[in-house]
Amino acid sequence: MGTDGAVPQRAQEARRQERLLREHWQAARRQALRWTAVGEAEQRVVAQLLVLTARGWRLLVNRRWTGAGAGPGSRSRSGAGARTIGADVLLVGPGGVFVIDVRAGGEPGDGPAAELLAATKATESAVASLGMSPVAIQPLMLFAGRRVDADRGRIRLLGEHEVGRVLLSQPHRLRAASIRAIADHLERLLPDHAGAAVERAVPPAVTAQGEQPGLADGLFDLGGLRDAALKGAMRAPIEQWMTFLHPDQVALVRRDWAGPARISGPAGTGKTVVALHRAAHLARRTTGRVLYVTFANNLPRVQHTFLGTMAPSVSDRVEFRSLHSWAQEFLHQRGVPVRLHGDKAETAFSLAWKHVGRGSRLAALDPDPTYWREEIDYVIKGRGLTQFEEYATVPRRRRRASLNRTQRQSVWGLYEAYEALRAERGVHDFNDVLSLALAEASLPRERPPYAAVIVDEVQDLTLVGVLLLHALVGDAPNGLLLVGDGQQTVYPGGFRLTDAGIDIRGDRGQVLRTNYRNSEQILDAALAVVADDTFEDLDGLRTPGRRDVDLTYHDGDVVRVVAPSADAHDGQLLDALRSLPVGALADTALLCPTVRAVGHYQRLLARAGIAVCPLESYDGRPVDAVKVGTYRRAKGLEFKNVFLPRHDDQGVPGPPTGPGSRTAETARERAELLRSRLFVAMTRARDLLWLGSVTG
Repeated sequence: MGTDGAVPQRAQEARRQERLLREHWQAARRQALRWTAVGEAEQRVVAQLLVLTARGWRLLVNRRWTGAGAGPGSRSRSGAGARTIGADVLLVGPGGVFVIDVRAGGEPGDGPAAELLAATKATESAVASLGMSPVAIQPLMLFAGRRVDADRGRIRLLGEHEVGRVLLSQPHRLRAASIRAIADHLERLLPDHAGAAVERAVPPAVTAQGEQPGLADGLFDLGGLRDAALKGAMRAPIEQWMTFLHPDQVALVRRDWAGPARISGPAGTGKTVVALHRAAHLARRTTGRVLYVTFANNLPRVQHTFLGTMAPSVSDRVEFRSLHSWAQEFLHQRGVPVRLHGDKAETAFSLAWKHVGRGSRLAALDPDPTYWREEIDYVIKGRGLTQFEEYATVPRRRRRASLNRTQRQSVWGLYEAYEALRAERGVHDFNDVLSLALAEASLPRERPPYAAVIVDEVQDLTLVGVLLLHALVGDAPNGLLLVGDGQQTVYPGGFRLTDAGIDIRGDRGQVLRTNYRNSEQILDAALAVVADDTFEDLDGLRTPGRRDVDLTYHDGDVVRVVAPSADAHDGQLLDALRSLPVGALADTALLCPTVRAVGHYQRLLARAGIAVCPLESYDGRPVDAVKVGTYRRAKGLEFKNVFLPRHDDQGVPGPPTGPGSRTAETARERAELLRSRLFVAMTRARDLLWLGSVTG
């Protein structure tokens, strides 16, 4: 019965919307006709904007249009912060703030475009104190008597026919209270603009066709407006972080830096959010493309989705890539052959360990070949070292086992054996890809067409990776932005920015200190894991694990489950997932320390009939399924509910075997790294953190 009655109800609502729109249009046209300071064409366009005020939008019209003039009274009411901008109209609605230049015809010249962009920049400054991001402010040129829908850089060009439909179709950013507050704020700061709204009086005389004499529709798109209004009524506002930031964060988004810059801060402080808004801001401010890079290969899909939602007009000008995939494509474009083969490279190392490493003094320091493979990956090749004398003296940042010269010679022998076996097989490893790309990017030829490079989770990159990205833009103003936090490192080894020749001076190094994500209970539980572990950040400073953080979100819960067996643990996990509210799986993640554990829980949930979405394929769009992946795959993401089954069973080494033991040093390093990964996983949770343990 519900579906039978739906069609008549929709038709009835469509007729009602059409009737209201026609009434609003006629009232708006009568009102605009009184503004004799502008021509008929401009009157017709602004009448369409007036129609929107009957739907909760706020319109601020330049006083020279109405012939009122700002006057000393209005300026005194605005206060000392009053300013003047050249825009014809400011429009505030669910889609954001629109800075509008209305034109009677012709093509947009450089002069009017520059004036409009200057007015837009002034409007951005006016609303920055409210925490409104620049991505929610858009310049428009509206052309009377024309049909056009195009872009000129940041400016969108719309014809009279398209205006209302396009504006009503914008993603909904603002609720009614925000629209009122922003419009009131702008009216106080901009005394040359006064509020205007459609007069709702019914026309005194109407023709048989429903029009008042002398008020022809022109290009008024009644049907398009009606359809857009119906769809808009069903559209919920996008997430607040896509529109509003803390004013300090807005300042970072809009700041002009004289060279490379860095944004750091503890987990949950909004570093990635600022970086995404910065990418949109730069895309609107520059003619070149913006490259947004991270280490993990699943994050670019998610970040591209977020930017497409919050700033669709510039999303095609920001390139989201993982570092290695970008480097491979870059080399392909330059004609440099690459034969990346991880399995064959791993075989080459295994043979090198068997023939050279196993019987050397390295096995006495740590018999696990993984430690020495990491030494090659992150210290030798990760730093681009090619001579033993370089390796003999290089600081091995974040490596706990101190090695003397003789021991480093043994490592170098293992490295040379591995390189020979790898070359014999004709394959490259992941470090080779970055080294080849760095060599190519450093050649004196045309560089890739990037106006800016933003690096998220920079602490996970190797030194060679940072050198490569720095080479793309050099020290150009606003060229390189590095975003990350040393405490959230999930890979061994490290470097300092000075090692990469990157100088962050003064205000080009910014630290965020307010956690916007985690509840106090969740953050306390996570910090307890790393409280005793100091870490070295990219600036070289050693920082205690428990840092002071300001909190803004306090409603959350930590659930600890201790079960006598693995089966009992998994049963309680399934019960907890089933007890979540309907629809909550869309914002729920189950994270594991290893790929093997991920496979186990994917199968467990599938057998229980619980939908699963692997993090490898998650792209940021809502899907009613539990996101399942490793701790490392969860970097840069957040979820309302996070489940960490058997979180204390990561294979963490036991207590050191004795004071001064080299094995104890490497065990300590592994344990710290595993705790860092667990800390990262725990801080992905916003509302609920479920921690499972097995005693038996």
